[in-house]
Amino acid sequence: FFLPQTQERVFFTPANNVRVMATGDGKSVMVVGVDDSEQSTYALEWTLDRFFAPYAPNYPFKLFIVHAKPNAVSAVGLAGPGTAEVVPYVDADLKHTAAKVVEKAKAICQSRSVHGAVIEVFEGDARNILCEVVDKHHASILVVGSHGYGAIKRAVLGSTSDYCAHHAHCSVMIVKKPKIKV
Repeated sequence: FFLPQTQERVFFTPANNVRVMATGDGKSVMVVGVDDSEQSTYALEWTLDRFFAPYAPNYPFKLFIVHAKPNAVSAVGLAGPGTAEVVPYVDADLKHTAAKVVEKAKAICQSRSVHGAVIEVFEGDARNILCEVVDKHHASILVVGSHGYGAIKRAVLGSTSDYCAHHAHCSVMIVKKPKIKV
C-alpha cells in the first residue's frame, strides 16, 4: 500500500482495515525506519520483540513505522539521453518496493501480535525523512538498522544511521544484526 507524497497516517487494524488516525493518547512516540533490507527487517523484529510484544496490549510507545521511497529522478542519477523514458519505470519499481516494505512491516507486526502501528511512506532521502518524522511526531526515540558498512563505503554512500544519530532531535537506537561466526 503506497501513500504518494501525502502526510496521511495509515492505521492498520488487526482485521487489516485501513483508516486515517490522529494521535493524542499521551504515550511517548517511537519511530522505526524500514527499507527492503535484511538489516531493516531485523531492526523492526528486534524492536517489536523487546519493546512491544511483551507489553501487549499496553505498549509503552506509540509506534510509527516509516519508509522513505527514493525519488525516481534521484534514483536514476545523472540525466542523459533516454533518462525521461526510464523514469516512469523506475518510479513504478520504487512504488512496488514501497508496497512490499509496507506489507512486510504489517506481517511482522501481526506475527508478533503488535496492533495499532502507524505505517507511513514518504518520498525523499531516508536521512531527511526520518529526522522530519521524528520532529513531526515529537518522537522520543528513533530506531534504525545498520548495514555494517566500513568507513570507505559509509563515506561514499552515506550512512542513514550515522546521519540520524547526529541530526535527529531524539535518542537514536541503531540495531545491528549480529554476524554469525563460523
